[in-house]
Amino acid sequence: MAQRLMPKKQLERVGLTLTGACVLLVALVVVTLILMVAQQGLSAFLVDGIDFPAFISGTSWVPSDGVYGALPLIVTSFGVMLLATIFTLPVALGSAIFVVEVRPGFGRRVFQPLVELLMGIPSVVYGLIGLTVVNAAMRAAFGEAAGTGAGILSGGIVLAVMILPTVTTLSIDGLAAVPNEYREGSYALGCTRWQTVWHVVLKSAMPSLMTAVILGMTRAFGEALAVQMVIGGVEKVMPAGLLSPAATLTTALTSGFSNAVTGSVQYHALWALGLLLMAMSLAFILVIHLIGAKGAKSRG
Repeated sequence: MAQRLMPKKQLERVGLTLTGACVLLVALVVVTLILMVAQQGLSAFLVDGIDFPAFISGTSWVPSDGVYGALPLIVTSFGVMLLATIFTLPVALGSAIFVVEVRPGFGRRVFQPLVELLMGIPSVVYGLIGLTVVNAAMRAAFGEAAGTGAGILSGGIVLAVMILPTVTTLSIDGLAAVPNEYREGSYALGCTRWQTVWHVVLKSAMPSLMTAVILGMTRAFGEALAVQMVIGGVEKVMPAGLLSPAATLTTALTSGFSNAVTGSVQYHALWALGLLLMAMSLAFILVIHLIGAKGAKSRG
């Protein structure tokens, strides 16, 4: 006897229930994480009495002395992120143009898989390479000015290599999504290949390219382990230059929680750094959505 199949309407209700439950679960996890970080982070200001303007603008982070000025950590985080973006963007964009516009066969079969392999390398491996190669290169290039070689410049170089696969892959996808009709129309008007790439393809793919860059910046902004191994971990003062040892928001979090007593002022101050980091990451994500919506509107 043939097995009786579930009626279509009942099957649709089951599928809707399961998928709706998955959506609710994801939303619940996100809201719970945000509320948890916000509760712990705001306790530093509402319970422990840390002054928020002084927390943001203070130039010294010395928890042992009760001094919680996050400005050096914020400046270093943005500095390392911007350096990594500056180093990565020309290489990633040039590689994407090569893969899509110059040698698509070789690019798709050989180059792109090699780039994607870099995504699977653990952060600690990048940190070890930075510790042994990049820091040594800084000492060889700048001598005593570089000290041990640890500093903001070393962190920016390591992060540039780490975010290169992300920015390159997303840039390739963005350029490949440009309709061929745009290229053919440009060639029909007598434009060369590079005129077409510069004036037509890149302009059409600009929202996707900006999204790729911001995603790479978000990855660089939130990286902790690899940066901690090459940047020096000096949290107390504002960095004096690119060769100065320093600390980012993420490295201060990873090194600080091991010494913080649960419920103490230092503990809540570290959660406040986490809240600040999460707020900045959410701002990056919001910018990505705004760029995506603007790009969709312009294409429409």
